Amino acid sequence: MTDSTTCVLICGAGAAGLTLAIELARRTIDFRLIDKSPAPFHGSRGKGIQPRTREVFEDMGIVNRIFAAGGLYPMQRDYQNGGFKDEAVMEPSPQTPAEPYTAALMLPQYLTEAILRDRLAELGHRPQFGNELVGFDQSAKGVTAKVKSEKGIATIQARYLIGTDGGRSFVRHALGIDFPGKTLDVRAIVADLVLDGLGADVWHRWNSGTANQMSLCPLRGTTLFQLQAPIALEGDVDLSAKGIGAMIAARTGRKDIAVHDVVWASAYTMNARLADRYGVGRVLLAGDAAHIHPPTGGQGLNTSIQDAYNLGWKLAAVLNGAPQDVLATYEAERRPIAAEVLGLSTKQLDAARERGDMRRGRENHQLDLSYPDSALSLERPADLRLRSGALRAGDRAPDAPCLGAGGQTLRLFDLFKGTHWTLLVCGPQNRAIAARAGLHIHTLGADVVDRDGHIRTAYGVTDGLILVRPDGYVSAILGTTDVAALEAHLTRVGPGG
Repeated sequence: MTDSTTCVLICGAGAAGLTLAIELARRTIDFRLIDKSPAPFHGSRGKGIQPRTREVFEDMGIVNRIFAAGGLYPMQRDYQNGGFKDEAVMEPSPQTPAEPYTAALMLPQYLTEAILRDRLAELGHRPQFGNELVGFDQSAKGVTAKVKSEKGIATIQARYLIGTDGGRSFVRHALGIDFPGKTLDVRAIVADLVLDGLGADVWHRWNSGTANQMSLCPLRGTTLFQLQAPIALEGDVDLSAKGIGAMIAARTGRKDIAVHDVVWASAYTMNARLADRYGVGRVLLAGDAAHIHPPTGGQGLNTSIQDAYNLGWKLAAVLNGAPQDVLATYEAERRPIAAEVLGLSTKQLDAARERGDMRRGRENHQLDLSYPDSALSLERPADLRLRSGALRAGDRAPDAPCLGAGGQTLRLFDLFKGTHWTLLVCGPQNRAIAARAGLHIHTLGADVVDRDGHIRTAYGVTDGLILVRPDGYVSAILGTTDVAALEAHLTRVGPGG
């Protein structure tokens, strides 16, 4: 077949690959997105969309579609001792001006990925299914990949190859990157069912904290129920409608729940693993290729999406001439986050197994994840005296309602939205900051009016310079006299991608 070239070859068209593709498309970076499967994934699997991911989706222009397609988590109904108890599974945080999204949404993964594909199509691109990466070599200048399809084997020259190809990643194996961790002592079924006999207003759960526990959760945006149930570590399991129906009857003691169809089902052993490295040279990993989680707490899908969101702007920046050190911060920032999230997921799995505790709170929302030690984070101890808040460089940049110069209603997220960096100028400057490509400058009291003080409350700065990265994290907090330090930092981190 004819050889072709591209800037970035993305292997794996799941949530991480689609997110990365969208981020590159928004920045007009040439890429190809391939997947060996003949068609998109069609199961529910990762169904929780955490508040921080909702903020990511707002920036990408799809948060309203996500909410319209899904909905909030229902109450959980725990059947016990001939009765039941209802309680919230996902506990929302109090909504504040700084945090517009405080509750997790439920949306089956296949619908989330369908919305991502639609957004990618609006940007002029589509995944190429039925295209399997079968080999690659790399040099200091790029990657030569072999891709197999029904037309034969094609050679693709790319400047970078990104493996978003799941827990059994071909890319990770080919790089020889170890995937340490542990196989957890849990094997389970997850299945999407058409059934009668249960109301869709609650998440039904039986035998909590035992080996026979089981749940049937109504999947928002569908008429289906998702079954989750532990099974024996060894042996075959009947995933037919008859077999699953028999298991439901045995574990619930009810004969009125009739399974009519199994739309998708999987029997799997849970793992908690983290790649030793997130790449070698010009080949990088993201999503499940770099880390796999137990499903508790709804962390895996969200962590994968945020990997790609972090990687996308950095990859584009370097391809547009930013220093290579910018791309090196991808692993430095995201690998510790994956390690932290793996610990949370595993702890919550133990709580669910041992006590039937399924409650999930703020620690699952991913709003407090931060990069304080990143090379992209800059603040000077001398400038801390100018601040009244706890916000630090590396933290998520808070939202805040404000006004434009003409009195129109705005939010800081409106100013951040897009592919640029944002500089908030609070207080007088000793000299003007030079304009540069990829940087939007807003001055409080001029084009942004903090009428109710929400910006000053959220940022704790009355006299300073606040630099926000394209992915909505604070890159620098400096005094207004530190213009030279800011401009040196801007040159080093290379906005404009």
